[in-house]
Amino acid sequence: MNTLPQISEAEFEVMKIVWKYAPVSTNEITEKLLQTTTWSPKTIQTLIKRLVTKGALTYEKRSRMFIYTPVVKEDEYISQESSSFLNRYYDGDITAMVSAYIENDKLSKSELDTLRTLLSQRQEKGGK
Repeated sequence: MNTLPQISEAEFEVMKIVWKYAPVSTNEITEKLLQTTTWSPKTIQTLIKRLVTKGALTYEKRSRMFIYTPVVKEDEYISQESSSFLNRYYDGDITAMVSAYIENDKLSKSELDTLRTLLSQRQEKGGK
C-alpha cells in the first residue's frame, strides 16, 4: 500500500463528508459541517483546499461550482491510521491493545459481542 497523505483531525471531518456523499460540492460540504461543527465557511474552504493540495481530494469545476471526489479511499486510510496507532502505542501488538481496552472497561457489552462474533467467524474461515 502506498503511503497516504497525513490528514489532521479537522481535515478528517471533511473527508468523512466527501467519502459519504461524493461527488459533493463545496456548498454541500459546508452545509453538512455547519450542522456538526462551529467552523466558519472560510475555515471549511481552507480545509478543503489543504486536502486538494495534499492529494486526498480532487475536484472538477462545473459552471460556477467545484465538485469534490476523494482520491484516498476511506478503508485504505483507516487501515493505515489503525496500523500507525497500533504500532505507536502498542508496538504492533493487537492483543495488548484489546487487553488494555477490556481492562479499562472501554468496550461495551455490544462491542465485546461483536468482537467474539468476528473472532469466531475468522476462526471458522481458518484464519492465521
